[in-house]
Amino acid sequence: MQTKKHYILTQLLLLLISSFAISQELPERKKLPIKPIQEMDTLKVSLKDSIKIGTRKVRDTIKNDSIQKDSVPQKAPVLLDLVKYKSKDYVKISQRTKQIYLYNEAELYYQDTELKSGIIILDYEKNEVYAGRLKDSAGVYSQPPYFKQGDNIVEPDSIRFNFDSEKAKIWNSRTEQNGTQILGEITKKENDSVIFIKNAKFTTSKDIDNPEYYFLARKIKLVPKKKIVSGFTNLYIADVPTPIGFPFAYFPLTDDRASGFIFPTFGENSSRGYFFQNGGYYFAISDYFDLALLADYYTNGSYAFRGETNYAVRYRFRGNLSVRFEALINSQRGFPDYSKSNIYNIRWSHNQDAKANPNSRFSASVNLGSSSFYQASINQLNTPNFLNNTLNSSVSYSKTFPSYPSVNVSLTATHSQNTNTESINLTLPTLQASVERIYPFAPKDGAKKGIIQNINFQYNLRGENRINTTDSLFFKKEMFEDAKMGMRHSIPVNTNFKLFKYLSVSLGGNYDEVWDFKTTNRTDATLDPNDTTMQIASVKDTISGFDSYRTYNFSTSIGTTLYGTFTRGEDRKIQAIRHTIRPSISYSYNPAFDQYYDTYIVDAENGTMQDYTRFEDGLFGVPSRTFASSIGINVANTLEAKVRSNDSTQTEPKKVMLLNSFNFSTSYNIAADSLAWAPVRVSGSTQLFDNKMSVNFGANLDPYSIDNQGTRINKFNINNGGSLFRLTSANLTLNYSISSKSLDGKERKDSDNTRSGGRDDDLFGRAQDFSNSDSFGNDDDEDDEEKEDVEAYRSKIPWDLRLAYSMTYLNSNRQNEISNNSLMFSGNVELTPQWKIGVSSGYDFKNKGFTYTQMRFERDLKSWRINFNWVPFSSRASWYFFIGIKASVLRDVKWEKRSEPDRRL
Repeated sequence: MQTKKHYILTQLLLLLISSFAISQELPERKKLPIKPIQEMDTLKVSLKDSIKIGTRKVRDTIKNDSIQKDSVPQKAPVLLDLVKYKSKDYVKISQRTKQIYLYNEAELYYQDTELKSGIIILDYEKNEVYAGRLKDSAGVYSQPPYFKQGDNIVEPDSIRFNFDSEKAKIWNSRTEQNGTQILGEITKKENDSVIFIKNAKFTTSKDIDNPEYYFLARKIKLVPKKKIVSGFTNLYIADVPTPIGFPFAYFPLTDDRASGFIFPTFGENSSRGYFFQNGGYYFAISDYFDLALLADYYTNGSYAFRGETNYAVRYRFRGNLSVRFEALINSQRGFPDYSKSNIYNIRWSHNQDAKANPNSRFSASVNLGSSSFYQASINQLNTPNFLNNTLNSSVSYSKTFPSYPSVNVSLTATHSQNTNTESINLTLPTLQASVERIYPFAPKDGAKKGIIQNINFQYNLRGENRINTTDSLFFKKEMFEDAKMGMRHSIPVNTNFKLFKYLSVSLGGNYDEVWDFKTTNRTDATLDPNDTTMQIASVKDTISGFDSYRTYNFSTSIGTTLYGTFTRGEDRKIQAIRHTIRPSISYSYNPAFDQYYDTYIVDAENGTMQDYTRFEDGLFGVPSRTFASSIGINVANTLEAKVRSNDSTQTEPKKVMLLNSFNFSTSYNIAADSLAWAPVRVSGSTQLFDNKMSVNFGANLDPYSIDNQGTRINKFNINNGGSLFRLTSANLTLNYSISSKSLDGKERKDSDNTRSGGRDDDLFGRAQDFSNSDSFGNDDDEDDEEKEDVEAYRSKIPWDLRLAYSMTYLNSNRQNEISNNSLMFSGNVELTPQWKIGVSSGYDFKNKGFTYTQMRFERDLKSWRINFNWVPFSSRASWYFFIGIKASVLRDVKWEKRSEPDRRL
């Protein structure tokens, strides 16, 4: 009996302490009678209102009680932390039912749980909470619950949650998991890691109330941030069920990188049969690098493998590597057009962060492989790259030793490949070293003055191991047999000074020493002793061993700068024009080095001799045998204008460059007996249309005439009945790029195909793999507020345009022909925020035909995307259609159809 009384008194005391704590924070509540919820007066309570129950032990204050310890074990605390709450209309605490009632804009915070709703009821004895919506007199519901526990957010119609077991029952819940919206009719939360949902809709649509599509799953098991496992699921489009479905589904959910299968693309090719492409596995190895292994297979036996990896270490370096191999079979074995070939391509890009090491740097840009790779490959990414005629690579490492004089050393491996001729040039490697320019007679501090103090010299070293081979011998031992090695040492000595205040004079000389490790020896041609009518030809032998030669030369130049200004007045649009002329005259002296030349008999019967040098196959040329003493003339011009700005707020006129450069150059060889004048070279460049069009032009003007065979003769063209100069060649290139965004002063993001081995623009078309969500750009992450509204499109349609024109004229042998005359163009137009079209093409005016043409159509369906690429004609005629979900988590939900180009003999 005493035990029961003791327990009752303890509970009463606990309630009194709680009531006293609440009354101390809200003293005005003492005057409020306890009323039913419907009759309770309005009361606003701040977030400071709180109740803390079960967190302290209550000592028995009855001293006369003979029982010191209660034999009935105390209950474990129900609420283990401070409960914070507030509401707009009223708060009611019922000691009888052990419940707290919150009404209208109610909020409750407990541990990592946050709950907002129209009405909240907290049962602090059962440690359970209920939240629901408010319903007005018109039957409209408002203030649905907002439930957040940790990082998980649920927005249902109503919810019931137990803090102890963490079990919950939720009606019409809405939650988001890694970009996927999930709507569940009834949700049961078993614990913190497992959730079951009945009749769930999941979609990537941003409009969760009216999604344009969704997948309806009858049963779902959700493990937050890990996975979604569903039963029978089918696709609904605009609330209309489709037959597209699957008996079960598995969707991984993670904020980190995750490994997994890459779903392939299926199709049919007219020459290789049915196929699947780009299927494989993605390995999320670490935060520093990943790996994707992909494969293609065709039913006629063709197959392909591709490995790609991206790597990065912040503040140090980043790069990517791609290796592709394709085994292609055409036709069927036994047919006359049957063929089998292997092609490959290797691409590597590595960039070092400038902050990583200021004194050393490593970089790589590699694109090498079979010469026919881009032409023979039928992968969608290589469609616009088959026009590439050259493949280039460079891998370099440089190191600077900053002590005085500083020394810079670099090692570079280069590769240049012509895909038409299949010739390959390699340098493995190139060694370069240079010592900082040294002024031996200059003071340590202050400016250098005069001819003596400006004397300086350098030391430069260049060594190469050069290999010339073909595509068929690449990576084989034969490619190294004809490798050439050599080194060149160069010491230039220079000085400069002012003459008569306005003339700049420079003097200089250069000493070169060349080391070769292979030289040439030629034997004389002889008559056959057995048959005097027959001749034994001379033999050319290659001798391995060290040999060297030394050369030197001298040069001097004098020049000045002249300015001429034509002023028109400040009230004119063009206020002034300034012409800058920089004339210069140079003289160079190159002696003849006959000591390095020998003779051999080429015709034994007539005794005909011919000169040769043993260094004729060297890397750095041959020592000059011709004495040269020549004068060079060069005139450089620039033309700029001062133009009044259209902006009335600008007080100063702006400078506009009319001609960036307009140069004339020629030379006269004093030591030559004939043809002393070299052709005059004219070149120039300018920018037009607010620097949107670049213009480059050049021409060669020969003062001498030619004979009937087209050989230059020692007779001026004007004395041969012609003009002063004979135009032998000319060239003109125009590049124009403009867009609606550039007119608005906004930077335009250009198309870049370099990742697939192509150009950095879309003049040859655009390389896109539509099944890869990365090719969609950032549409999926773009904020709605950043998109232009429909009204803006009615007045301004975004567009861009590129033009590239090239023309070459030849008349070296009176052919008077234009050898090249072509125009390349590409453009893209956004007709609406959802419709985009583009075209890349060109026209060859000489051959009168269109070049490679690609047409692009794109339709944005909010959560979906439709793409259609079409090459209407040429040997690459084909089309490609794609429709699929944009979100990366569901990017394998797609349909593709393509027509590959037919292989023609």
